[in-house]
Amino acid sequence: MIAPARTGGDVLRFEDLAVDFLVGGNWQRAVDGVSFALRRGEVLAVVGESGSGKSVTSLATIGLLPANARVSGRVFLDDQELLTAGRTRLAGIRGKRIAMIFQDPVNALDPVFTIGSQLIEMIRRHQPGTSRGQARERAVELLRMVEIGDPEQRLRHYPHQLSGGQCQRAMIAMALSCEPEVLIADEPTTALDVTVQQEVLDVLMALRRRTPVSIMIITHDMGVVADVAERVVVMRQGTVVEVAETRDLFARPEHDYTRTLLAAVPGRTRPDSDHGDPGGEPKPQTGPDDRAAATDQDRDPLMIKELVVEYRGRGRRIRAVAGVDLRLAPGEICGLVGESGSGKSTIGRSVLGMAPISGGEVRVGGVSLATAGRAELRAIRSRIGAVHQNPAGSLNPRYTIGQSIGEPLLVHRGVRGAELAGRVRALLESVELPGGWDGRYPHELSGGQRQRVSIARAIALEPELLIADEPTSALDVSVQARVLELLVALQRQFAFACLFISHDLAVVEQVCDRIAVMHDGLIVEQGSCESILRSPRDAYTRRLLEAAPVPDPVVQRRRREQRLEATAS
Repeated sequence: MIAPARTGGDVLRFEDLAVDFLVGGNWQRAVDGVSFALRRGEVLAVVGESGSGKSVTSLATIGLLPANARVSGRVFLDDQELLTAGRTRLAGIRGKRIAMIFQDPVNALDPVFTIGSQLIEMIRRHQPGTSRGQARERAVELLRMVEIGDPEQRLRHYPHQLSGGQCQRAMIAMALSCEPEVLIADEPTTALDVTVQQEVLDVLMALRRRTPVSIMIITHDMGVVADVAERVVVMRQGTVVEVAETRDLFARPEHDYTRTLLAAVPGRTRPDSDHGDPGGEPKPQTGPDDRAAATDQDRDPLMIKELVVEYRGRGRRIRAVAGVDLRLAPGEICGLVGESGSGKSTIGRSVLGMAPISGGEVRVGGVSLATAGRAELRAIRSRIGAVHQNPAGSLNPRYTIGQSIGEPLLVHRGVRGAELAGRVRALLESVELPGGWDGRYPHELSGGQRQRVSIARAIALEPELLIADEPTSALDVSVQARVLELLVALQRQFAFACLFISHDLAVVEQVCDRIAVMHDGLIVEQGSCESILRSPRDAYTRRLLEAAPVPDPVVQRRRREQRLEATAS
């Protein structure tokens, strides 16, 4: 057990915390003897894979664990013990002294109340003498503080009318409404675009400079840790395995697990001098590289020409894709990157027949989707595999994973019985899962295991083209690394072309031959990974690169200081 820091500056302290859950009549330990401290005024990161006990530890702090949880040990806020505090005392502490930002702000906010009503309720709940008018003024001030534009108007908006980044800012405003001493941020940037992520982190750091709040940030993103944290607590399987200053942890990790965690972080080059010399002149950026250009267009797995996708809504047309040209050569992996709303996922859905093609052309294996008949479309779709961002949502919860993987073989190939069972087991083994798991259901698997099942289903028909839409965005770095290695190995084995849609440039560099950058429905730049990542020509591409945190505290501190200087000037 690692002893907690025993300084007079500790605001929150965990001593030998243990949490068990009653599951199926048996107690299962989730947190085992955890001890560490959050110092007054610091930013402390708690890192580790899913299931390591990070979030359970934070929820135990303010009594938000479910009824089947059993907690022992001690948690102190200053000198006040929290685990023995009654419900009434805890209600006075939550929000007022310890506030929490949850991982999914859209679900954490009440969908039937406006942002303003939720903020006002929070303020008046903990400050009973505050009038409604005073609470409204405070709510506007808070939204302005977290840099939400037109705060008076935003008070009248519902959560669904805000973007993910705006919802997260609203959650931060609510958490800060009563000026808490401790702010616990549980995965506050998971699945956010790099630019939105940077904005959210900038808001947190700006608030920390203006207020005396101490921040405990729970994350699996080591780039975020390098950017904002002063110290790091590393957790694994419910225990603390290492506590260190951030620079020391990245430079000299002591525990084998910490070294494994850091080794799994995808590295990538930068358009500055942080990572060495660019190494030569970049390739031309005006179109696909020579590999794609030299192929026969009629045989390309994917050819998109002047694609336009529009949606109708409330008497007007919304253009999501505005004239895109893109080609994939056989066996090529092309990364399609950009922020949410740029149109990248819409392109993937149009290829899969899930988005309307309003103009232009999409050809798969030389066949136009717009003119193909029903039988021809069925044949085309059998040559396309798809891996979606959320495997829990894309897999049928009522089907076993064996049924989900075998469904394409049954529908398109008519494979049945023992032959189907054998093919399913072989596919499971190809994605490094036991063949005997074919009778399990999706809820019995972890997120990484479910994503492997999705990949097995996608390659069941040995496709010529794979559409992978944010397949690793919500996975831990070590799980993400294994899934990416598996995807690359399968691509080499089956030689399919892949359109890899992502907002994570480090991941794209790790797996892709070429990158196309989207912004506002257009491809603004495309070329080899080397040329795009080392010498970007478009201002938007440079902004994406500059926004993405790198797992290097020295580089991140310098970049943050430069950004603050630029903002001040």
